Amino acid sequence: MSDSTPAAPVVLDVWCDLQCPDCHRALDDLRALRAQYGDRLEVRLRHFPLEKNKHAHAAAQAAEEAAAQGQDRAYVEALLARTGDLGRVGEPLLIEVARELGLDTEEMDTALIDGRHMLIVDADQAEGKAIGVTGTPTYVIGDERLDGGKSQDGLRERIVEIADRLLAERG
Repeated sequence: MSDSTPAAPVVLDVWCDLQCPDCHRALDDLRALRAQYGDRLEVRLRHFPLEKNKHAHAAAQAAEEAAAQGQDRAYVEALLARTGDLGRVGEPLLIEVARELGLDTEEMDTALIDGRHMLIVDADQAEGKAIGVTGTPTYVIGDERLDGGKSQDGLRERIVEIADRLLAERG
């Protein structure tokens, strides 16, 4: 590898339920991590809709449609900011958030009806179960899994420790 070739970013997978209040609270940590590391840390949303959250599976599919329309992060953040509303209003909120962000709401509605993104959501959930994810948010960085569903306390610091170590190992 030449000195001009940037090292591959460290990957932080965030297993998330878009109706989960704990995932909402994790947003500030994720924003801070993105600001601190920039493109040296790739934060990837992984879907893990919990059965107790009635609209979480549809929300995950809507997030995938928003990604297809180029607005994945904005949509996820807007939806996580309204987890309580999603619980009360239900799936019409998914379209409302899409409209607020200027997405194609007809396409969003069609995607929710035809289930075109269901396989992505189901694959994420299956992978999460296979590695022991039981709640959200759960973070996986390097070979470590950190459970944020119990408490967010100290997790950002732990992620920073791991990310710094992994980046140092890459040179």
